[in-house]
Amino acid sequence: MKPAFSVISFTAVAGAAQGLVVALAVSALTGVPLSTGFTSTALLLALVMLAVGLAASFLHLGRPERAWRAMAMWRTSWLSREVIVLPAFMAMVALWGALVRWGPAEWTASRAATQGLPVLALLGAALLWWCTGQIYACLRFIQEWAHPLTLLNFALIGLATGLVLGCALAATLGEREVLAEWAPRALAATLAAWGTRTLALRRNARLKPKSTAQSATGIPAARLVQKSMGMSAGAFNTREFFHGATQAAIGHVRRALHLLGFALPAVLMAAALWAASAGYGPTLITALWWAAVATQVPGVGAERWLFFAQARHPQNLYYQAVS
Repeated sequence: MKPAFSVISFTAVAGAAQGLVVALAVSALTGVPLSTGFTSTALLLALVMLAVGLAASFLHLGRPERAWRAMAMWRTSWLSREVIVLPAFMAMVALWGALVRWGPAEWTASRAATQGLPVLALLGAALLWWCTGQIYACLRFIQEWAHPLTLLNFALIGLATGLVLGCALAATLGEREVLAEWAPRALAATLAAWGTRTLALRRNARLKPKSTAQSATGIPAARLVQKSMGMSAGAFNTREFFHGATQAAIGHVRRALHLLGFALPAVLMAAALWAASAGYGPTLITALWWAAVATQVPGVGAERWLFFAQARHPQNLYYQAVS
């Protein structure tokens, strides 16, 4: 498939925002002390990221002014369900942030603040990950996506990137208790995401296409050799269902995925944990966490690109293959 920058941006940015909200919700439910300033700042950051992701998704539409119509098929379409869940989740995050920042003091200590909204935020993030993952996992004719690892990787990568961003923010704002709680979780989530993504890549490398040139063209000949691309000029089918990159380029992206998306961030996180235990100053620790964020951003971009590029659409047997 041809990776679209808008979808890459949406899935990466929105996923990190979901991970940050989940980290906040779990901390609120488990009694980790969260200051009003840190919580409101983190929720505002998550809301901005969700808005950026939503705006990026509009670039993928041929007629953006008709985007509201995407909700119409919610009974059968996972995309329509995602379009409904995303604004609802954003509204939930906005309400939580507004009440934490400007709500009355007695509300902050109430059951709704400590349990109600965090629980709803957890459910909203999980439902949004489910809808986004199912958009691709439900396509049975694309074997690379039609697997439970697709949903798991969306959730784990979003959780890992959200936690790393949250740790960098906590280090910047001097939230030592939050950082102490989140830092090991960020490293564990990153390693878990790396492991499951590696499993998915290995699985996809072993897949054999179920379609053949015979089934793609409807010609039941025992030996079928394709001499042309199926069209005399470029068209939607030749542009949108194949990335056009060489195998060497795909190899470079795969190495960037492992190195920048997981390996180097994990090393930087481990260094930050060691620096904190060794008593180094907050400046070094903050720099290490932001370095992990800066390294992870292009790595996750490479991971998203390969997720789409590795998917082999059966129609390419007819429109792309040339003998």
